[in-house]
Amino acid sequence: MIDFLFDYQTLRVIWWILLGVLLIGFAATDGFDMGIGVLLPFVAKTDAERRVAINTIGPVWEGNQVWFILGGGSIFAAWPALYALSFSGFYLAMFLVLLALILRPVAFKYRSKRPDPAWRTRWDWALFIGGAVPALIFGVAVGNTLQGVPFHLTPDLRPVYEGSLFGLLNPLALYCGLVSLAMLVTHGAAWLSFKAEGTVADRARAVGARSAVITAVLFAGGGVLVWLGLLGGYRVTSPIVWDGPSNPLLKTVVADGGAWLANFHAHPLLWIVPALCVAAPLLAAIGFRAGLEGWTFIASKLGVAMIIATVGLAMFPILLPSSSNPGHSLAVFDASSSRATLRNMLIATVIFLPLILAYTAWVYSVLWGKVGEKGIEKAGSSAY
Repeated sequence: MIDFLFDYQTLRVIWWILLGVLLIGFAATDGFDMGIGVLLPFVAKTDAERRVAINTIGPVWEGNQVWFILGGGSIFAAWPALYALSFSGFYLAMFLVLLALILRPVAFKYRSKRPDPAWRTRWDWALFIGGAVPALIFGVAVGNTLQGVPFHLTPDLRPVYEGSLFGLLNPLALYCGLVSLAMLVTHGAAWLSFKAEGTVADRARAVGARSAVITAVLFAGGGVLVWLGLLGGYRVTSPIVWDGPSNPLLKTVVADGGAWLANFHAHPLLWIVPALCVAAPLLAAIGFRAGLEGWTFIASKLGVAMIIATVGLAMFPILLPSSSNPGHSLAVFDASSSRATLRNMLIATVIFLPLILAYTAWVYSVLWGKVGEKGIEKAGSSAY
C-alpha cells in the first residue's frame, strides 16, 4: 500500500486532487469573506449594521486567507512550471488581486479607529474593492485557462508568455469572472443570513436569493459556451506516460472545441458534478426564501465546491493549455516536481493538514453564535 501511494503516477494524481481541495477550501472559506465585502454597501445602511456585517467575519478572515497561501505554496512546490507561468503571465492581474487583498486587512484594522462617518465610509469601500476585485479576477483567470493561455517553452523549458493584461480581460474570461462574482456574493449572503441578526440578515437573504439564481443561470450559460466550443478545449493525442519525466515538450496536444466535455462523456457519472453546480445554487435560493439558514449555507458551499471541481474534471489531465503552441501545454503527468519532492510533501500534508482542519473547526465552534447590534454595542471598541 505504501509503495502504491508513493508511485510517481499516483503521487501526481494525489497532488492534482490536493490542489483542487486547497482551491475549494480557499473559495469556501475566504470566498464568503469576499462576498460580504461586495455586499457591504447594499445590505448594511447604517454604521451599526455595517459593523454587524464586518464582525461576522472579523475574527476568522485571517485564518480563512491561509487557504490562499496554502494553494499558492502547493502550486510552487508541486507544480513549479504552472507556478512560473501563471504568476508571471498573469502578473498584472495578480498585482491587482494582491493590491485588493492588501486593502482588506488595512480596512479591517483602521475602520473603527475613528468615529468620523466619512473615514469609515472610505474604509467600507476599501472592503468592497478587497472583495469584488479578487472575486472577479479569479474567475477571469479560470476563463483564460479554459480558452488557453498564449505561451511557449524554449528548448531549455524556460516559459515565455506572449499575452497582456488587456488580452486577459476578454469577453469570455469576463463572463467567467461574473460567474465567480455571483457565486461568492451568494456565498457571502448565505454566511450573513446564517451569522447575522436583524435587518442585515434579512437584506442578505433577499440579495442572496437573487444572486443564487443568477449564479445557476450564468453557470448554465457557461456550459452552453463549452458545449459550442467557444471556451476552447484541448486534448492530448500522444500516449500518456504517467511516470515519465517532467518535460511538457514530449507530448502532442491539439485544440479541440469539444475536448472539455470528453471526460464527462467517457465517465457519465461525472455529469453529477456540473448538475450540482446548477442545483446547489437553486437549492440555496429556496433556502434563502424559506429561512433555512444552515441548509442554505451548506448548499452555497456545495455549489462553490462543484463549480471548481467541474473545471478541474473538464480539463484533466491538462493543467494549463497553451493557445499559441498547444504541444507546450502543461499537464498533470509532465509538469510536476520530482517524485521525492511530491512524496515528502505528501507526508508533511498528511501530518499537518488534519491539524489545520481541527484547529479551524475548534475556532469556529468557539465563535459559534449570531452577531447583532446589541452585541456590537456591548463590545464597544473591541469589535471591528
